Amino acid sequence: MRFLSRRLVMPQDLNYANSLFGGRALEWIDEEAAIYAICQLETNCLVTKHIGEISFESPAAKGDIVEFGLETKAVGRTSITVSCLVRNKATKKTICLADDIVFVSVDPNTRLPRAHGKTADELEKQTKAEITKLNL
Repeated sequence: MRFLSRRLVMPQDLNYANSLFGGRALEWIDEEAAIYAICQLETNCLVTKHIGEISFESPAAKGDIVEFGLETKAVGRTSITVSCLVRNKATKKTICLADDIVFVSVDPNTRLPRAHGKTADELEKQTKAEITKLNL
């Protein structure tokens, strides 16, 4: 899993218990996973179809930096399925895991599903090439 993005937990992100509001975490997960899928498939004409199991493991407090780890789980003809792990940057404790987030490529005019033209093997090679360019 590659950790690609970070966010600072701000006062407006907190719930009544002064920890990261679950709804805000889900908003961030959907956005981060969408960006990841857009970069993988090289198209921004994607919609969120499904978010599977979501498991909250530990809280995040005001001032915590959370990071988002993303990975491709499956690639279909019109879809891509990703997982997103949210963890505390300092402690590495898992805050939340969202599994089986499915995005579907759609035609920008009809909004109907369309083939994205990528395979799992191509995406794996693409990711390895990106990592090599970053010298990771």
